[in-house]
Amino acid sequence: MSPALVRPLRVTAVLAALVVQAACAKHPGSYEAAATPAGVAEASATADALSMFEARADGAELEKSLLAFEKVLAANPTDRVALEYLTRGWYFYGDGYTDDKAVKIERWGKAISYGTRCIAQNSEIASKIAAGEKEKDAIAAARPEDAMCIYWTASALGKWGKEQSLSTTLKHLPTVKAYIAKVEEMDPTIWYYGPARYWGAYYAAIPSFAGRDTEVSAKYFDTSLKGAPNYLGTRVLRAELNAVAAQDPTLFLTDLYAVLQSDPYVLPEIAAENLREQDKARNLLAKKGELFDKDALAAAIAAHPEPVFPTFRPPEAPAASAATPAVAERPADATAPAAAGDAKERPADDGGAQ
Repeated sequence: MSPALVRPLRVTAVLAALVVQAACAKHPGSYEAAATPAGVAEASATADALSMFEARADGAELEKSLLAFEKVLAANPTDRVALEYLTRGWYFYGDGYTDDKAVKIERWGKAISYGTRCIAQNSEIASKIAAGEKEKDAIAAARPEDAMCIYWTASALGKWGKEQSLSTTLKHLPTVKAYIAKVEEMDPTIWYYGPARYWGAYYAAIPSFAGRDTEVSAKYFDTSLKGAPNYLGTRVLRAELNAVAAQDPTLFLTDLYAVLQSDPYVLPEIAAENLREQDKARNLLAKKGELFDKDALAAAIAAHPEPVFPTFRPPEAPAASAATPAVAERPADATAPAAAGDAKERPADDGGAQ
């Protein structure tokens, strides 16, 4: 796997690093950067939270890890590891573990809150925003170590807006686009070629009057797939947005069939995410009759009948030993997982900050 993609991080390494440290709709978030040294107790708590995060394929375990990271953050309000995982984790908890609209909005709102605080660890960005500069402009001061926070904040902000209304989406779209563009500039491979996947979704999802272009969208999705073919979310998103916008039921079916025929455990560090993408694929297939012309869909199904999908099981974990410390998955950093009169306010700052 490319080192620019998600890389595992040993819990013991995180522990050691933290011990070394010890020596006008608005969205949530306070851009107040500070530096608070971590202690041994905090490092131990972080290691425990990281271990819980490994079990995030179970939604209850994901929730436990988020609560654990929030305790770490309460002890050190500028803990970057906790802020990164809270941004990514609340995004994932909203994206993969509920179909309730209000719950999704709430969880993505928390991701936005923590993400804003995470981005504010860059004091230059925080200072620019405090002086009145817009987020979409201030983000130009981002550094590679900010990339993961920016990526997950943009991801949550885009879905948070879309879940509410077109006007909310359009209000925050310039910020989302600026964030993704900055991440792409710093590292286009981040989160399995996430920037190209975003642009593929963007050009398929925007209204026709705003420049929808399914051909441009397809090129971006192809780039993301070629770079990271085993990240199942790219095919799911292409089926959901590009195939439906282009009214291409063949692409829709073949993409979703491919997702369900893929082993979600081939990349163990994102097995949890791939399992949720397979759930999305099943749900989309169940709704295919609502998405396409009846005759076109029938022809596509006749040419591409639904196969028998295999059942995949997680590989057995090797026996633990003193020489093999537990491993916790951490998102790769880039050096370091879309004025509305009717638009709702982005959630009130919960003390966190995408």
